[in-house]
Amino acid sequence: MRDASNTRHGPARQWLVGLARLPSRVHHDQRGTISIVSVFTLLLLVMLMGMVINTGQQVDHKVRLQNAADAATYSGGVVLTRSMNSLAFTNHLLSETFALTAFFREASARRAESLTPEILDNWERIGRFMFSPSEFTKFAELGLAINEKIPPNRAVDGDREMIFTFSEWAAAGAELMLPVFEGILYEGLIPRFQVALVETTPQMVQTAADETAQRHGRSWPRPVVLRGAIWRTIGDPVAGASEVARGTLPVVDPINGTELDMPFYFSQAKSNRDRLAEGYLNQWNNAVLRHFDYLGKMNQFSNLWRIFTRGELDRLLNQEYPISNMPHVLRTNEPQESDLEQDYMFVGVVYKGRRGDLMSVVFENPIGRAPQAPDTLAFAQLMVFVPERRLVWWHYTDSPPEGLHGGGIPGLPNPFPDPDPDPNPAPPGDTWWDVVLQHRGWHDDDWTLFNQNWSTQLTPATAERLHLILSTDPYVLGNHGMQVPPLAGLDTQDVRWLTHH
Repeated sequence: MRDASNTRHGPARQWLVGLARLPSRVHHDQRGTISIVSVFTLLLLVMLMGMVINTGQQVDHKVRLQNAADAATYSGGVVLTRSMNSLAFTNHLLSETFALTAFFREASARRAESLTPEILDNWERIGRFMFSPSEFTKFAELGLAINEKIPPNRAVDGDREMIFTFSEWAAAGAELMLPVFEGILYEGLIPRFQVALVETTPQMVQTAADETAQRHGRSWPRPVVLRGAIWRTIGDPVAGASEVARGTLPVVDPINGTELDMPFYFSQAKSNRDRLAEGYLNQWNNAVLRHFDYLGKMNQFSNLWRIFTRGELDRLLNQEYPISNMPHVLRTNEPQESDLEQDYMFVGVVYKGRRGDLMSVVFENPIGRAPQAPDTLAFAQLMVFVPERRLVWWHYTDSPPEGLHGGGIPGLPNPFPDPDPDPNPAPPGDTWWDVVLQHRGWHDDDWTLFNQNWSTQLTPATAERLHLILSTDPYVLGNHGMQVPPLAGLDTQDVRWLTHH
């Protein structure tokens, strides 16, 4: 009976004994150990690779996104500066239109020409009948000189021929150009262009920034959707709701503006317009009347011409257009620090949709999982300004100018040949180079809307409302489908800690 029982329970007993000895066998048996270690090592390597790939992609996207933000912001700044320079150019154009209108009105009326014959006749009478018969040598020689200048033979009278030729030339130019210039002033075309430019610039700024951002997105190895917007430092986008109260461009229309101190702006615009118009008229007169100033002083034609053109200009400025055709002016002539940030600094932001991360279960993004998480963004700040004059190399020479320039209508001045050339001209004078400040005639550094040197550059992002800008929806982009991060709870100092700008 005992042998049968042992035989019947033998396999079970052996299995229990083998199970009890299993730990000791595993401890001593090293077969398959490397496989287990390899599994854990591969798992660790996969996790490490996911972390490296995520980090590399985040850094790459951050760099590309910042490049897009810099480019979009700068593109918006270029549009702003071009608008400022266009306003400055058209301000000069308006003043020169007044000057040319006065110039060609006299050219058409020919009043100066009508008064010169009497002057020349008097000179002829004085030379022939008063000085030439004199017994004193000096007076007789003076009479001969006058007769040579104003000869009795009218057919070869140089002064009369010169006056007639110039007047015919000027009248022909007036016939073509005077209706054009008078039409420009009568219709107020230049101020109308300036108003349209001020109104459309904000939208052009946003379009340039957004298009630049989208093009950067299409150039990525894997194209992404990027949207760009330019913000004012007051916390509202350019071309947003704040345009009604205070425009993006820091300029004032002295006729239709809504600023509080409009009489001051009007007075400033009129004084600048009148001063520039008089300056342009003087430049034109000096350019085209040089031959009369140097070779025809006795006929007084140049003085009479200047008197009549100045009278026409005064009539245009003070009688015909005393309260219209006014140039735009700056909102603040000498901007303080608060004005600089509010009117001349802008923030550009580029928005990008979130992408899913590798192994997001293990490496969870702290701002949430796409697509519910806020989108990523990058920003930059720009400033519109007039740069200071710089040091430049300047070439000096002590050689006298060559020839006498006689001007012309229209075109560049034409040199007169020297009637008595020197057979033994002096050798050329010394020349040298020196470092000087840029001349104001070439580069003006005054902050005015008559300065065409407006420029732009990227600056550190220090706007006080930067955290509000980054956390506000750029509604001017329409239905863009982007989500902004919740940064409204931060302050400016927090943003400065989080950014390298």
